Amino acid sequence: MSHDDAPTARRVDALVAQLEDRGITSDAELTAIVERFLAGAGPQNGARLVARAWRDPAFKALLLDDANAAIDAVGLETGHWVSVKLVAVENTADVHNVIVCTLCSCYPLALLGPSPYWYKSEAYRSRVVREPRAVLAEFGLRLEPHVEVRVWDSTAELRYLVVPQRPAGTEGLDEDALAALVSRDALIGVAVATAPG
Repeated sequence: MSHDDAPTARRVDALVAQLEDRGITSDAELTAIVERFLAGAGPQNGARLVARAWRDPAFKALLLDDANAAIDAVGLETGHWVSVKLVAVENTADVHNVIVCTLCSCYPLALLGPSPYWYKSEAYRSRVVREPRAVLAEFGLRLEPHVEVRVWDSTAELRYLVVPQRPAGTEGLDEDALAALVSRDALIGVAVATAPG
């Protein structure tokens, strides 16, 4: 644990102690809930949404219009997102999207898994807004000059998911094979979907 995490850890410990003292729950019950949630959370969920959208125009339209409804349609558990709106933003030949949370590290955990260390860093949170092309280049992603970069700022109530462009030469692939081409970083927007090797 870093020095910066210590105050948060103390607050969490104090909250858990109060819940236990009042008989509401126990540390073991909370740990089990978190472990169950994390077991089902991961970038495979976001990749599954993208792969379905690449293969099914009607599902893609739903995902871009109402991402929460699209999640429900594929049967992903979203009960913990009661008040969180998810917005899917699509990369095209002329637009590249990238997500950030400038205040902390709000992030669609169920769809992307635990956030990477760099997503939480102050450097990423501040720089990707000011100089997105430079930050993307540091990730190895160099965009053509004509491509507009749009940065989307997540909040506690609003999260984003990038729908990367479908790689060329993937027309005959099934949904599982397509999902394997989509990384967590592509769902954040600091990478693109990989072409099949």
